[in-house]
Amino acid sequence: MRRMIREAMEDRSSPEAFRFSLNCAVCGAAWISRTSRFSKAGVTPESEGKRIIFQKLYEREWEEARERAVTDAMETFNLCPICRRLVCNRCFLLGEDIDLCADCARNLQERGEPVTPKEESG
Repeated sequence: MRRMIREAMEDRSSPEAFRFSLNCAVCGAAWISRTSRFSKAGVTPESEGKRIIFQKLYEREWEEARERAVTDAMETFNLCPICRRLVCNRCFLLGEDIDLCADCARNLQERGEPVTPKEESG
């Protein structure tokens, strides 16, 4: 599931900060990661060598921020075993026989309770 989340995640980073988002396949709600600031944001490299170092540092910090975002997203998203889509906790149902997304539950006429009830989300 980590790989699926990593591949589905949208990069919303800027030169100053790292941020990622992911949308629920059922309701379309966007989850947005915490923003983390680039350690050299606002600092102008003094030389070509420093520019190269800053670029490598940015790439390393971006990857670290993305992995933190993937870990955080795993607390909010589930993989439906029927349709294989990533869905948020509000659209993922804990069923009697199997846990599945709200769309598949409706199509298969199954019941279940959402991981996070709508009134608790926000």
